[in-house]
Amino acid sequence: MNNRRPQREREEHKFNIEAWVPRTSLGKDVKAKKVTSIEEIYREGKSIGEAEIIDALLPELKSEVIEIASVQRMTKNNRKMKFRVTAIVGDGRGHVGVGTGKNAEVKAAIESAVIDAKGRVIPLILGCGSWQCQCGTRHSLPFIVKGSAGSVDVILKPAPRGLGVVASTPVKKMLELAGVKDIWTFSRGRTRSKYNTLLAVYNSLQSINHMKNISESVSRE
Repeated sequence: MNNRRPQREREEHKFNIEAWVPRTSLGKDVKAKKVTSIEEIYREGKSIGEAEIIDALLPELKSEVIEIASVQRMTKNNRKMKFRVTAIVGDGRGHVGVGTGKNAEVKAAIESAVIDAKGRVIPLILGCGSWQCQCGTRHSLPFIVKGSAGSVDVILKPAPRGLGVVASTPVKKMLELAGVKDIWTFSRGRTRSKYNTLLAVYNSLQSINHMKNISESVSRE
């Protein structure tokens, strides 16, 4: 008698750009290869309305589910339960996104969260901002950044090469998917809320791009 538990076959969903029919003008430009990078989209301030845009520009993007929680809502008849999923995406080369999704089924909630995370993908500016290192490689952040979401405040501080990512498990996974190899992280507030914590990290990383845009506009003047 075979007592081994059956193994689930993992389905690999490969993106086929030839079969993709874009619905937005940006999607049409991406398929026609008029737009070839996320940086170009972010620089022009365009919104990403199709997850396929990210799949086409970042084929090595990986996704990971951070949390699956059940939420309930009272109606006149009874309680309705849904699953809320928090997911992150990144390619390990300076691109990352975080998203959430709800649905009555777990699989659909996961797909919704991943699509939401892809729509929020941002490019990162990596560097070596630690005074203890100064190696000049892109292993950390160029300077200290702060971010907040809800009651959670996060500080990301550049660390010397070889230290690793000093953070909680969800934050560590997100920063590693972003391509950050060495970093100090400090957080306060209700960090049990994983989505708010990851969103605070996301906002802190996004602030680097805001600083870059401000410096470029000042230099042009």
